[in-house]
Amino acid sequence: MEHLSDQSAIPNLNANWVNAKGAWVIHIVLIVALKIFYSIIPGIQRDTSWFLTNLTYMFGSYLMFHWVRGIPFEFNAGAYDNLNMWEQMDNGEQFTPTKKYLLSVPICLFLVSTHYTHYDLTYFTLNVMALLGVIIPKLPWVSEIKVQAGVVHAR
Repeated sequence: MEHLSDQSAIPNLNANWVNAKGAWVIHIVLIVALKIFYSIIPGIQRDTSWFLTNLTYMFGSYLMFHWVRGIPFEFNAGAYDNLNMWEQMDNGEQFTPTKKYLLSVPICLFLVSTHYTHYDLTYFTLNVMALLGVIIPKLPWVSEIKVQAGVVHAR
């Protein structure tokens, strides 16, 4: 109860930026930048560059939205210390436009990556595992379960 009143007292600057203009576009810019980066490395073929782009984006997305807890600012008396970025966004509401967009980006990237890797079984399997690793933590029932450093904690 105390955390709820602390959370409503001051706006959460850590999570409010995701609704700002340009916040959605940065994901596409990052994906394009990763693709260009992996494409200019000598010896990396197109299918491998798409696979690495997918894997890097999924890993970064998981790290940013689901692994790191709390906020880097010290003005809220620890009201968000137990919440990751996904849980902080939109005051914890599920299926807001921002969360729907952030759920669809990894799925679209997976589909593109799978197409350009020519449905190779090894790439497909690794891409599916990366996709599930990013999609499952975004589901509403998972916010009740905390996994940190291999230990499962239920709230």
